[in-house]
Order: sequence, then C-alpha cells, then structure tokens
Amino acid sequence: MEFQKVYFLGIGGIGMSALARYFMYGGKQVAGYDRTPSHLTDELSAEGAAIHFEDDVRLIPAGFLDPADTMVVYTPAVPQEHGELQYFAENGFRIEKRSQMLGHLTEGKYVMAVAGTHGKTTTSTLVAWLNRGLTGGGSAFLGGISKNFNGNLVLDGNGVQGLCPVAERGAVVSESRPAGGRLAVEADEFDRSFLRLWPDVAVVTSADADHLDIYGTHEAVKEAFSQFVRQIRPGGYLIIKQGVDIVVDNPQITVYRYAYDEPCDFYARNVQLLEGGYYRYDIVTPGGVIEGCTLGIPGWVNIENSVAAVASVWCAAKADGTEPDAGKLREALASFSGVKRRFEFYVNTPKQVYMDDYAHHPRELAATLTSVRKMFPGRRVTALFQPHLYTRTRDLYAEFAEALSHADEVVLLPIYPAREEPIPGITSEIIAERVAVPYRIVGREALADTVAAMDTDVVISFGAGNIDACCGALAEKLKAKS
Repeated sequence: MEFQKVYFLGIGGIGMSALARYFMYGGKQVAGYDRTPSHLTDELSAEGAAIHFEDDVRLIPAGFLDPADTMVVYTPAVPQEHGELQYFAENGFRIEKRSQMLGHLTEGKYVMAVAGTHGKTTTSTLVAWLNRGLTGGGSAFLGGISKNFNGNLVLDGNGVQGLCPVAERGAVVSESRPAGGRLAVEADEFDRSFLRLWPDVAVVTSADADHLDIYGTHEAVKEAFSQFVRQIRPGGYLIIKQGVDIVVDNPQITVYRYAYDEPCDFYARNVQLLEGGYYRYDIVTPGGVIEGCTLGIPGWVNIENSVAAVASVWCAAKADGTEPDAGKLREALASFSGVKRRFEFYVNTPKQVYMDDYAHHPRELAATLTSVRKMFPGRRVTALFQPHLYTRTRDLYAEFAEALSHADEVVLLPIYPAREEPIPGITSEIIAERVAVPYRIVGREALADTVAAMDTDVVISFGAGNIDACCGALAEKLKAKS
C-alpha cells in the first residue's frame, strides 16, 4: 500500500470509521465526506481527519486530488451517481469498497470472523475482548463501539480511539497489517461484503431474510452464507448456531454447533437468573465444562452470544494445540462491558427500567423482547421502535408487527430512510395496524415527552436510525419517574 492519503466516502459509518482510524493511527493522512455530522465524525475530526458534509468536489482538500498517492474507499450506501465518487472514478483514482479494503487488511492474519443477520456485533466484540484476556493481544475491526475498548478499532489488544498516530510518537510507520496474532472482524452480509473475507474461524449466528433489496430472496441470502462458509480456510472451523438452515459443503473444515441451552457441541447449562437480569451459567465445550461463568452484561440472548464467542477462541486455541485458560476466560467474560446501543441500560431501578438496542430486524426484536420478559417477569414492557429502510419495512412489516406484539404497548416512529427514497404506501402505519397490542405513532421530536406522560415500567427503544439521539432525554425523564 504505497499511498499516503486515504479519502473516505461515507466516513461516518461504523465500519468506515474503524478503517479511517486504522490509517490515521498508521500515519496516513485521512479526509472524507459524510451526509450528516455525528458523534463519530466529531471524534474523527478531533483525531485529525478533514471531513465535510456536502457532495461537492470543491470541498475535497487539495492534498487529496492527486491519484498517484490517494486511495479512495467508499461504502455501498453511497449511490453510484454521487458527484465526488464520479469525480474520483473519472480521474484515475484507485477506488475500493470498504469490504475490499477490509479484505486486504486481513491477509496474512489469523482471522476470526462473526457473520449473521443479528448478534454479530456483540459476539465479535466479545471475541476481541476474550482474545485480549487470553493472549494479551489481538486486533479487531468492530461494527459497534466497544465499551471496554472505547472504540471500534483494536490493535494489539488496545483500543486506539483518540490516541495519537504512531508517526507522532516517533515510532516507525509500518506498512504492515494490524498488529497482534488474532484478528476479530464483523463479517457483514450487506452487499455481500463478507465474501471478501477468508476466515480461519467463522461464527454464523443466523441467516434470516434481510437486505432483500440486495438479495431479492431469502434463498439468495442463505446461498451467500453458504459461500461464506466455503471461504473458510482449509483446516479452519465453522461455529454455526443450532437450527440455522444453510448448506454447509466445505469438506476441509471442522463444523461445530452452538446453542443457548440445547445440548450440542457448545451450549450453556445450569443457567441461573441473578439480580438485575444477569446470569450465572456453565459453558459446555467438546473439551469439558467451564463452570461458574458470569457475563458482565445482562440478558439471556447475550449468554448465547457468549457461547459462540467462547467457541471461537476455543477453536483458535485448538489450532495452536492448547485450550483456553478457564480462569482467564471467566475473568474476561465477567469484565465484558458490552457494546453501545446493544442492550444498553440507561435506567435500572425497581420502579423504572430504560434500555436502548440497535435491533432493526424482526428476529432481533423478538429475541430482545423475550429476553427482557425473562429478566423482568411480570412487569409491563413498552417498546419504542423506529423502522429502518422503506424496503425492509415493505418486505417484513407483518413480521415486525408480530415481534412488537411481544410488548404490552408499542410506540412507533416514522421510518428512517437512510440511503432510500420513499416507497408509496410504505409507512409505519402498515406495521401499526397489524400490532396486537395498544400502539401510537409519534414524531421523534415528541418521543421523550410522549413516553414521559405514559404509564411506564420497563421501556426499550429499538432501531438502527437516529432514535438513539433521544436516549438522553428519555433517560432523564424516566429517571425522574423512578
């Protein structure tokens, strides 16, 4: 990689920002465009990236206009007619998708990938944390903000968000790939991005119908996951959730199944609910039982994620001819702080509970609401949901309604469009009219006041759009009621 400058189109995305941080930390100059300012773009600007928010070639810094030393990286969420993307394409710049660049950075590494239509962010982040606890190192490109690492990029066991580049510390700027023996990555199925990866260990948490605007059919989604499995390197490992229905036809790998508490290769047993929704449990592995585990974050769904993460590091250790140290493993599980916007508690008192979650697929909503029911039995649950994408709402509105009906009451926000234009007839109302519990639809600006005036007990907000901008106000108002 001979270029000295990297320009990102869509720099504020969670995966793009990790790449931007990686290159800045390595001493490269970084600039980019995003559609709207965000906390991530604020952080990147503070770390040295030059960022603007209008599609205007005149705003590209002059130092990034030479194709001889500038690499351009873009996210597929940026449309092909984007003016800056067209400029770079017409003027001889080297242009790569985010997934291509991530693929380059994984070459020569021991890659531990986590794929699935839900559960992959928490699981991959926990894999990175377990690697640190067990080996003292490891690197990661994450799809969320790890609370333990305080960011979405990990190099040699340390989060690098906010740290100065190696060049400023007087170290030699390396052209090599991420430091550390193991590399944990979130393998994203959107736009078939995960097919740029060739993992040594791969977890598949789920293969549900999603991104049908890209794939067309559920069968095409499952075939992409099957192709991902075929790309596991010879001698590698697949850890797939019990019941996931995809073709597994890679004869050069070892296949293991995992589950929450259903006996298989890896599963939890003796699960005990503790105060506050936390759990104590044992993890059964092919090599024996790791007893007395507790996870640092609540929710039974996270027990399942932890079983997958433990299976991943168990396979990595097996490849080295060892087994993970049970004491270090228990310590790392107990100290795991989770991921922002993944089952994140803001208020947790006997009178009021408020948490926020990134869930934006019906299976995720149903799993999280079921988990909340188990954590807080007999309490009234209010679900706040902002649908994400018109196409996803069009394809899955009935499933969304069924999932939301696990709550006692539902508050819906208008659809968050992201990269899409409106589709006639596709609004939040088509979900609302099928929900089997009381509901209301409110604008995002009125959400906090609306919920404050309701008779609430356990409240959880969901969505991959900008509903998280309401979390602070919701927490303040609900805390006042507790």
